[in-house]
Amino acid sequence: MEKRRHRKKRKFWNVLVTVLAILLLFGMLALVAIKLFVVEDVVVEGNELYDSEVIEKAILNDEYSWNTLYVFFKYRFFDTEDIPFVDELEVSIADPHTLHVVVYEKIMLGYLYVPEKSQYAYLDKDGFVVEISEQMIPGVPRLEGIDCPDVVLYEKLPIDKDDLWDMLALTQTLKRNNLVPDSIVYGQNGSPVLDYGNIQIALGSQEYLTQKVERIGKILPMIKDRTGILHLENWTDETSNIVFDSQ
Repeated sequence: MEKRRHRKKRKFWNVLVTVLAILLLFGMLALVAIKLFVVEDVVVEGNELYDSEVIEKAILNDEYSWNTLYVFFKYRFFDTEDIPFVDELEVSIADPHTLHVVVYEKIMLGYLYVPEKSQYAYLDKDGFVVEISEQMIPGVPRLEGIDCPDVVLYEKLPIDKDDLWDMLALTQTLKRNNLVPDSIVYGQNGSPVLDYGNIQIALGSQEYLTQKVERIGKILPMIKDRTGILHLENWTDETSNIVFDSQ
């Protein structure tokens, strides 16, 4: 009986020592995390729409954000507040005092003004509305002449499928060729006019779209200092005459 009591007592002390050792270890780790992992610098890349300071402020947005580990685990495992026009933030630890943030911005090929909402609806390459905002983003063409009051976030623009396909094909081709205009204006006949400030380009139908955009890329640098309308409505691969009405 005495031996059994002694074994139980020794087992109790072994367990207690183990628990205390584990608690001490966790305490030391917590102390290291608190004292060592302190945010001193945030390195941001991939951002074009926002300054790095804006992204940093959005990342360090609560009372515990002074801790590098806390911020890392927060953005790794928990849902965080969305930033307009940002698809994803990838946060990693470069060193105990430095956070590395990669910004993946939403790809927007155009936007249109929705009077019913007094806001702008931004479209991606598939025609989905990826953002609705009062903010205007530079470098994204405005789409005019499109009547679409029932715009819903994360849903496709509710217009005729063929018209949507033509619009997406045009915006993608222009972006791919670094020829994004200030706006694309659709007239009553549905034909787009590209607005480059002092130069307007009447595209006509989107037949021979790739070839027409190639011609725009060659001609536009030659007339960029002039004012007028470049006519491509009647251009085909057989009739190569292009008229520029100078104003």
